[in-house]
Amino acid sequence: MPLENCILSIDQGTTSSRAIVFAPDSSIVAVAQQEFAQHYPNDGWVEHDPEDIWSSTLNVCEQAIAQATKKGAKIAAIGVTNQRETTLVWDKKTGKTIYNAIVWQDGRTADKCRELQNAGHLMTVQQRTGLLLDPYFSATKVAWILDNVDGARRKADANELAFGTVDSFLIWRLTGGKVHATDVTNASRTNLFNIHNLCWDETLLDIFNVPKSMLPEVKECAADYGNTAAGLFAYSIPIAGVAGDQQAASIGQCCFKQGDIKSTYGTGCFVLLNTGEKALLSKNKLLTTVAYTIKGKTNYALEGSIFIAGAAVQWLRDGLKIIECASETEAMAKSIPDDHGVFLVPAFAGLGTPYWAPNARGAIFGLTRATSSAHLARAALESVCLQTSDLLKAMREDGVNPKKLRVDGGMVANSWVCQFLAGVLDVTVERPKVMETTALGAAYLAGLQIGIYQSTDELASMNQIDSRFEPKMDTTKREKLLKGWASAIQSTLGFKA
Repeated sequence: MPLENCILSIDQGTTSSRAIVFAPDSSIVAVAQQEFAQHYPNDGWVEHDPEDIWSSTLNVCEQAIAQATKKGAKIAAIGVTNQRETTLVWDKKTGKTIYNAIVWQDGRTADKCRELQNAGHLMTVQQRTGLLLDPYFSATKVAWILDNVDGARRKADANELAFGTVDSFLIWRLTGGKVHATDVTNASRTNLFNIHNLCWDETLLDIFNVPKSMLPEVKECAADYGNTAAGLFAYSIPIAGVAGDQQAASIGQCCFKQGDIKSTYGTGCFVLLNTGEKALLSKNKLLTTVAYTIKGKTNYALEGSIFIAGAAVQWLRDGLKIIECASETEAMAKSIPDDHGVFLVPAFAGLGTPYWAPNARGAIFGLTRATSSAHLARAALESVCLQTSDLLKAMREDGVNPKKLRVDGGMVANSWVCQFLAGVLDVTVERPKVMETTALGAAYLAGLQIGIYQSTDELASMNQIDSRFEPKMDTTKREKLLKGWASAIQSTLGFKA
């Protein structure tokens, strides 16, 4: 296999940074991963140390490049994909951040969002951005930093500060401060970007009180994002593709046609449905977002967002300490009868689509003296599938009725999860041969930009399915499960501390 045109894909996620080197045929040549610390300074707050993001990213890139080089590989370009909405503000002269990264899960600006909604801004925001007024998105996070860090707003007004999502921050660091840019998918998640005109929106900037001088240049997903700074790696490498993690996963799954749908199970879970060249506004609190812009063509998507998916399994490991690794949960789930009656609502960071309840908190229902760690493990896995059912129900009420769902992410290595998901949703679930579809999507974009691939049709012809899971759950069981889940959700929403 020729290895002179490999792509280094940087996948900077919520709990870890990864670097994967892909050969042109999408096979993996090298991979490195590093977890980093999560910080919870107050109730509902989630932060990352920006230097942890940078150092872990740099470390895994160096490791992956070293592994690939030993195999005779040459890196032709870099693709970047990232946790979306997470917000950083840094000094343009020093490149140093003025506050920790405020993570997408963070709910500190819930009151501000409510204030803006009460002031009558919801419709303006939704029509221009396709999003809702929720602390999930970047705009109120930027404003919070400017209003709560000493001297920050004065420096911003003096054009001394830069704002960016994680992709922008990494591009700035990778290019030695020469490039301040983002792509349309990440821009579309800020609440500051007009998804119809594909530009920063002056009205939105006024509503959220964010100076335009802070914002990065917005580019297509496959574009020239500059070259890595001299001395960073053994040779300078062009950065040629960028997309937010969920859009990158959709690209990695080759969801290029209207109606194609995928669901990614990482820290959270995100379902994207390609709606073609039309930005459809949901009547059921789904988000409208940019799926990608490639070679001048923009496709849009409807998106459902679940804040806690794999993070629930991480909680079992790190919080409750009832497992040592995620793979244990499959056997634990199989050991429990179907009618066990335990429901976990993992609202550790509020609830996303279709509830949008940032102040909701996690809850467990149906506990008895016989409840064991295996019950909790199975309930955690089931909760991810049941939350996905809520998303597909909203899509069906919006007039879309998918019969097939492409899945990816760490959780779907668990075949029990895939089979349970197919049963609950009553759709065929397809798992790809290359599971690292988020990183693969970023690699595909970089490859398109430098000419390794000629078109999205060529990419679609390379897509390979590993396993298909057909629904086997009977209707009575499904309806009982969904009824119990709905009761658990309503009880969670009704709880007041």
